[in-house]
Amino acid sequence: MSLSNAESELRSMSGERVFDVSRSTEFHTLESQFKDFRHQLDDSDALRDRIRALVSEIESVTRLMQSRLLLVHQSRPIPEVVAKAKEQIVVLKELYSKLAEIIRECPGQYYRYHGDWRSETQTVVSLLAFIHWLETETLVLHAEAEAQLGYFAFLFELSLDSVNPWNFGLDIEDYLVGICFMSNDLPMYVVNRVTCGDYDCPRKVLKFLTDLHASFRMLNLRNDFLRKKFDGMKYDMRKVEEVHYDVKIRGLAVEKER
Repeated sequence: MSLSNAESELRSMSGERVFDVSRSTEFHTLESQFKDFRHQLDDSDALRDRIRALVSEIESVTRLMQSRLLLVHQSRPIPEVVAKAKEQIVVLKELYSKLAEIIRECPGQYYRYHGDWRSETQTVVSLLAFIHWLETETLVLHAEAEAQLGYFAFLFELSLDSVNPWNFGLDIEDYLVGICFMSNDLPMYVVNRVTCGDYDCPRKVLKFLTDLHASFRMLNLRNDFLRKKFDGMKYDMRKVEEVHYDVKIRGLAVEKER
């Protein structure tokens, strides 16, 4: 073998070794990356399991509240029904407190997991709104709903720990959807109240829904689900309006409306 050929072969072997080392380094880097991904996904799954366990408890509490509020459609005394339903608000507050503790473990990840309790929170808002209306005949405000679930306390505690205080709160869209759900319950409530002799109820509910619908019209709704729920409010108004018209035609509410 000539000297030039030997030198060429040595350079070739050296290049192969460099290539092998480079390829090996790249493989280990890739392997390390996916191991890191695996750990992150495992941690995320474990955290999500904890969230879902709490959400299941929230769902159970809301079902109990719903069953108790159904009694308002059976001519039971409203204060008594409301008092029984409100007993569960304390339980909800404790569950949301535990949920806040979990979210504190993953700062900046609120919207990554928010979907796991969104539906249940919308139901909770609808129940709080219905209870509030039964007591005051007014709409529960966003801040009032937050306060009932203890969100203000969560925000204060989070801010003390130098965590972004807005990582955990009552999402505005969840609040609005919950209000739309509450609107769906009012037509049946009106029919049952009229059956019990409360002929002024249709007028009150119709005024409330009319004002609520007008307020929603101020919003530029881009969320398809929320927009559909808002569109359904028109049908709730129409049903209540029909009952109100029927009561007026029969002359049952004339004295109260003068």
